[in-house]
Amino acid sequence: MKFLADECVDRQIVDRLRQEGYEVLYVVEMEPGISDDVVLSLANLKESILLTADKDFGDLIFRQGKIAKGVVLVRLAGLSPEVKAEVVANAIREHAEELLQAFTVITPATVRIRGKISQR
Repeated sequence: MKFLADECVDRQIVDRLRQEGYEVLYVVEMEPGISDDVVLSLANLKESILLTADKDFGDLIFRQGKIAKGVVLVRLAGLSPEVKAEVVANAIREHAEELLQAFTVITPATVRIRGKISQR
C-alpha cells in the first residue's frame, strides 16, 4: 500500500509507517509548499492514498468532486507526535483493506470510514 503524506503530517507518522513497511512519499521531501490541488494530483499520479491533517481535502473531494484513490485525515490535535504515529499506524494496520476509495478520519476515539469516493 502506498501513501503520499501531505506536508502537514508529522514526520514521526511518516517514519513509523515506513518502519511498518509501507511506501510513503512525503511532500516535504519532494515539493514543499505546493497547493492542495497539486498534492491531490500528485497522490493520484503516484497511485497513492493521501495522508493529511488538512480538512480542506474533504471540500476538494466531496464538494468539488475531485478524484482520489483514498484520503486519510488525521485529527489528533493535542497528542504528541509519537502517540499520533502509534494511533495512525494501528488504524492503518487494522483498516488497510477499507482505505482504498474511502475518506477515512482518524481521531483519538475512533476511525470513521466514508466509503467510495471517485477514483481514476
